[in-house]
Amino acid sequence: MQNHYNLIYREEEREMIPLCKEEGVAIIPWSPLARGFLAGNRKPSYDGDTKRAKTDKYAHDLYYSESDFKIADRVVELAKRRSVKPAQIALAWILNKEFITSPIIGASKIEQLDYAVKAMELRLDEIEMKFLEELYIPHKILGHS
Repeated sequence: MQNHYNLIYREEEREMIPLCKEEGVAIIPWSPLARGFLAGNRKPSYDGDTKRAKTDKYAHDLYYSESDFKIADRVVELAKRRSVKPAQIALAWILNKEFITSPIIGASKIEQLDYAVKAMELRLDEIEMKFLEELYIPHKILGHS
């Protein structure tokens, strides 16, 4: 199953992930970094740190709620504690889910691939997982036409 799933969009946990687990279907989610939102460089307006942050209207339609920013802030905070990149924390979170086969990542720079590979070595403990997850607020179904 190629589903939309990341720290700020977890609606797949309601029905699809339990069904896939029960039926033995592999899960390879797309947008594990929420179109770069979880890299820690977004701001509520279109004046983020990257060209994509400044121009990606689709990401603004999917994400950018107040609760999304609170979760992204926690990703950044944990990354600082662990001395890693926020994207590595977001990828480590998804890789710590036993039902994930592999996330589909999009990288435009070699160092982004390097960070993604290093994220495979990060193990988040139960307290860190809760810290990242506890502010989640359900979203309307997004990312599917």
